Amino acid sequence: MREIIFDTETTGLESRFDRIIEIGGIELINNFPTGRTLHLYINPGDRKVHPDALAVHGITDDFLKDKPSFGDVVHEIIEFFDGAKWIAHNATFDMGFINAEFGRLGIPPVPTDQVIDTLSMARRKHPMGPNSLDALCRRYGIDNAHRTKHGALLDSELLAEVYIEMTGGRQAAFGLVASEQGTTVIEVEDVVLSGPVGRPHPLPSRLSAADLEAHASMVAALKDKAIWLKYGSAS
Repeated sequence: MREIIFDTETTGLESRFDRIIEIGGIELINNFPTGRTLHLYINPGDRKVHPDALAVHGITDDFLKDKPSFGDVVHEIIEFFDGAKWIAHNATFDMGFINAEFGRLGIPPVPTDQVIDTLSMARRKHPMGPNSLDALCRRYGIDNAHRTKHGALLDSELLAEVYIEMTGGRQAAFGLVASEQGTTVIEVEDVVLSGPVGRPHPLPSRLSAADLEAHASMVAALKDKAIWLKYGSAS
């Protein structure tokens, strides 16, 4: 299963008028990062960065002057996300901006069944909260000390770690199953350990008669110094 953990930074809060100025994404395959990322800064045209937004992400109008427009990079974005789930924290906000940008270019919106909101996931999993990205990093022991301001790629990297923990984390196990098309796919599931499980039938010994005889001879030569004598018959 292919998923993209992503985040956006914008000129303000209103998707009808404000614009995306940064997008970052992390590719996951079967719940593990592949190392493939997307990170773009985008020129918002005539729309200026609101002072409140600037205080959050620190991206200035002057910095964005020489950056490409959304239309210049939209095919790169679509190619990176193609066939994957779109996963964001408070996805309603990010998808509102993505779909608004797509709409300006005559591109159909992303279907809602392709979007996963990790904020909604966190609220179901931790109903007492808090469930901000910083709070979830603290809950799952993820180091975010270097996050002094919001940044799309940095926030995507942190959210990817949070998402992996919320969906099984280090306890994830692989199971190989045959798909209807006859190919082998990987399923990820949580592992619940309930105690040791014994084999119904012991495995046959791999030792030959010659192996056993040689070992017995060695033990006999060692006499009382042979440690095997403490654990039963040497044969």
